[in-house]
Amino acid sequence: MRTIKILGTGCPKCKQTEAAVRKAVADLGVTADIQKVEDIQDIMLYNVLSTPAVVIDEEVRIKGHVPTATELEALLSDERLISVEFK
Repeated sequence: MRTIKILGTGCPKCKQTEAAVRKAVADLGVTADIQKVEDIQDIMLYNVLSTPAVVIDEEVRIKGHVPTATELEALLSDERLISVEFK
């Protein structure tokens, strides 16, 4: 089972990210423990300065933007992909 954490303080983009992650997991039929991390101290443990962020199996894979369905599906189906960051 994969562990997926959505890091964000509860802003609209963070909520969009959570919904997108849940949809991608359901669409792919992936077994995952999805957690929402809103405490700023917990978010800082991941060295993330820009939210929303998505952590898959304790590795920050997306930060600073709402991921597309294509991005999420690629990350959930291919573990060899590198992290995605938009500035």
